[in-house]
Amino acid sequence: MDLADLSQRQKIIQHLEREGLKNVIFTNCVKDENVKQVIPAVTELVGSSCRYHRGENVELCIMVVGVPNVGKSSLINALRRQHLRKGKATRVGGEPGITRAVMSRIQVCERPLMFLLDTPGVLAPRIESVETGLKLALCGTVLDHLVGAESLADYLLYTLNRQRLFGSDLAGWPWLPRADGGLCRYVQHYGLDGACDDVVTVLKRVAVRLGKTQKVKVLTGTGDVTVVQPDYPAAAHDFLRTFRRGLLGAVMLDRDVLQGPLDP
Repeated sequence: MDLADLSQRQKIIQHLEREGLKNVIFTNCVKDENVKQVIPAVTELVGSSCRYHRGENVELCIMVVGVPNVGKSSLINALRRQHLRKGKATRVGGEPGITRAVMSRIQVCERPLMFLLDTPGVLAPRIESVETGLKLALCGTVLDHLVGAESLADYLLYTLNRQRLFGSDLAGWPWLPRADGGLCRYVQHYGLDGACDDVVTVLKRVAVRLGKTQKVKVLTGTGDVTVVQPDYPAAAHDFLRTFRRGLLGAVMLDRDVLQGPLDP
């Protein structure tokens, strides 16, 4: 919830309920927001289930599942901090594949006695569309090089511009620095002249601003010449990292799913 635009929280919940997903809790495991709601909710769900008839064994063992890099390990560690006052029990990282196997049981609470199983991230065997795949990749569910950092940066730029995340019409957005409006976060962050829909132009400015250049040999009529040009891959990776750290503002990638097409 620290990275997503939750201004349409109710629409998100309604959409998930139509998909058969109930008991939604929005959490931020970095700041431990709403984390304490998880164990009471799970305990109530397990206790009210008709499949729960284990009177001789009162402990609960819950498996944590989800797409890669969604924060499963972070949730487990946050629950341990909240209920046991203990540190990390499982490794976390900002890329998919940190958890590679189902781990041993990790205690997260004394009352009720509850253990969690951390699991590797799983994706659906078939992604319904190219755009859905790009959204998942933009969230870091697959390694960037499998899709291409520059392709992801292009889709990110498209999303930020399409959702009108720039210009003075966003005066009321909480992440803008001035009450009288201002520029989009990516324009401000990288010191651009304004919003732009050409990813090559944006990445060039990003690379120049960061001092990311590379030497390339160019074949000319007089022989090989070494020229210095912007390092576009490095700029793309920085653009993606900045987005994933929340420095470009809160974004809802599935906004079109909730509202329908944004473009007239």
